[in-house]
Amino acid sequence: MDGSIIYRWFKNFNLVPNLSDKYVLITGCDSGFGNLLARKLDERGMRVLATCFTEEGAQELRRVSSHRLHITLLDVTKTESIKAAAQWVHAHVGEQGLWGLVNNAGIGLPSGPNEWLTKEDFAKVINVNLLGLIEVTLNMLPMVKKARGRVVNMSSCGGRVAVIGGGYCVSKFGVEAFSDSIRRELYYFGVKVSIIEPGNYRTSILGNEDIERRMQRLWERLPQETKESYGEEYYSIYTRKLKNVTNLADPKITQVTDCLEHALTSRRPRIRYSPGLDAKLLYLPLAFFPTPLTDFILSHYFPKPADSAL
Repeated sequence: MDGSIIYRWFKNFNLVPNLSDKYVLITGCDSGFGNLLARKLDERGMRVLATCFTEEGAQELRRVSSHRLHITLLDVTKTESIKAAAQWVHAHVGEQGLWGLVNNAGIGLPSGPNEWLTKEDFAKVINVNLLGLIEVTLNMLPMVKKARGRVVNMSSCGGRVAVIGGGYCVSKFGVEAFSDSIRRELYYFGVKVSIIEPGNYRTSILGNEDIERRMQRLWERLPQETKESYGEEYYSIYTRKLKNVTNLADPKITQVTDCLEHALTSRRPRIRYSPGLDAKLLYLPLAFFPTPLTDFILSHYFPKPADSAL
């Protein structure tokens, strides 16, 4: 028997049956991972329920998708918006239940040195990436349990090792903890929970000028004493390092959506997926190194402040 035939047979055998009858809800479909996943699952014939934050994002996704894909607006930071979305989902899935919930909606900014940020800066990110994810999940769980389906949460390598200050890594550590706890709770209901921990991927059009502008706003609002303790050189080098990270981001986001698809369609989804060479060769090893070694490596990526005691 031809090897390619055996491979296709094994691949199809490992898939969940009747995928075209299954409903999947994806949050954050305006752009990036969510947008691409919605289009790929739609092309595959699955029943996609996509949520967008903006009407512009919804219109663009509607333009490039089939009649099977349905879209509603959702702000994951607002309880009333989440409850309305849950009612919308229930109207579509009925007694069949919701096969897949993909908590993809998220933001990364504001980020920077922790001392440069405010409580509100942290809350802005945590409210979307963590509290919004939790509330969406709690509202959709009865429908996911009915289908004995899947929950797939978008985390990050920043949920394993804190590589930057601000609410982003804090929120992703929280996503890891929440995912672990519900995975154990939902095991007996036949629900599988997966976590996606991507490396550095290019999911937005944020450019060097945007980074400079955002960092300048953070710098200018600091008290003079704080500015002096860090110094202008620290500010300049830190900003340049952030731009380098953005410029080196991998544009091949299909590596992430392939993992999302596998988590939704495989009979044996993994608990964790870590797409990206940087995830496998840098960030995850850093998470398992002795803490002093990880601290040494990461602390030497960014510059020393002017008032350094070392």
